[in-house]
Amino acid sequence: MSTIILGIESSCDDTSAAVIKDGYLLSNVVASQAVHEAYGGVVPELASRAHQQNIVPVVHEALKRAGVTKEELSAVAFTRGPGLMGSLLVGVSFAKGFARALGIPMIDVNHLTGHVLAHFIKAEGEENVQPEFPFLCLLVSGGNSQIILVKAYNDMEILGQTIDDAAGEAIDKCSKVMGLGYPGGPRGFERKEECAQVILATGGVSYPATGSTGDGYAFAADLGHTIEPLRPSLTPLLSSHAQMRYLDKVLLRNVRATLYVDNEPVREEFGEIGFSDRGIEGAVALRMSRDAVDALIEEKRVKLVLDLKPALTEEVLHERIAREIAELQPNEFFGELLRKLVPKPLVMPLAQEVDIRANCYVGKITEEQITRLVRTLKGLTFPITDYAPFEYAVVTAGGVRCDEVNPYTMESLKVKGLYFAGEVLDIDANTGGYNLQIAFSTGRLAGSLKK
Repeated sequence: MSTIILGIESSCDDTSAAVIKDGYLLSNVVASQAVHEAYGGVVPELASRAHQQNIVPVVHEALKRAGVTKEELSAVAFTRGPGLMGSLLVGVSFAKGFARALGIPMIDVNHLTGHVLAHFIKAEGEENVQPEFPFLCLLVSGGNSQIILVKAYNDMEILGQTIDDAAGEAIDKCSKVMGLGYPGGPRGFERKEECAQVILATGGVSYPATGSTGDGYAFAADLGHTIEPLRPSLTPLLSSHAQMRYLDKVLLRNVRATLYVDNEPVREEFGEIGFSDRGIEGAVALRMSRDAVDALIEEKRVKLVLDLKPALTEEVLHERIAREIAELQPNEFFGELLRKLVPKPLVMPLAQEVDIRANCYVGKITEEQITRLVRTLKGLTFPITDYAPFEYAVVTAGGVRCDEVNPYTMESLKVKGLYFAGEVLDIDANTGGYNLQIAFSTGRLAGSLKK
């Protein structure tokens, strides 16, 4: 049986989560905190607040990229120290609650020991050369620079270490004194321009092939703005339904869809639903994805229920099916009946869903089977287990908090002369051109450069 471990790291200013299966790295997600650059160093209180904001989406994304559900985890590992007390507390508290809820063990990890033993992590498709014991390790990490003799996994001896700042901190402090900014280190070519007004209209992170990189969020955070957590919106939904593989390219028109969160209906839409290798899409599913994504991130149960015959009550639909059966020959197949009720590509999946063979004679269909068919046509249920990534999302939810921007001018309430337009703001809407309208309207206001 495989051992799958979720690792959580929050010792300083990066919120990280990784999934390892039998020693092989499946995913590694890191959320960095640009807010500290304005202060020339890590501010512990700001770091712990950012960890609280980032840890849930980071862990969710790590599990998603690894293709692992939380129920498959064998244990949760977390950084015990050394590190910033507030930041460590966020990671420890989350790991403790997560592990206890799943009933799995917790593994506390020394931050520095973790650096040393990272040499033994393996990656698929790469040459995994690991050191043999004993070996010397030069550790340069934050406030720690050490030379360590590693005799075994749990047997290490510090041969020497710095008595004050480690190399990384020394570089950061020299960089600050020299006016090169924080953090120190190579930054590549930089060109600086000075101007009285700047409009930040960099878009979101959806459709990265168009050049959307999310840089605008980092720029805004550097200038002191709060960035609400980013997540895909208007994105296909993924389902664990057994018939999904047979529904590729099926398009259902005039259906009523109801989204349930923890068995409570939260949204209802009427229109088209489509199926593809990306998941459940179409205008209806995309509009519902906003609520579904947030619910999934909060680890709530989500399902999508389709009414394929919204114009008919169950009683009227039952009567219609009875009439259709009466018009067929007793030795005709059940599949022929379904062709009169649903599009042809849906016949076989629907037959399997109601557990009636498509080649069953209609003359042998029982009243109980007709009732089951009616209920399925009025409530075809798809458990929603995940959502498509930013690559397939139409827009990005989250971004610069709107209460930090003047709604009449789009000027920042924190930085004079800074304006925002479009998807970089924490605004997203339904399909139908509304998001384009948001871009046009905020762009027009920002471009006016009103005070």
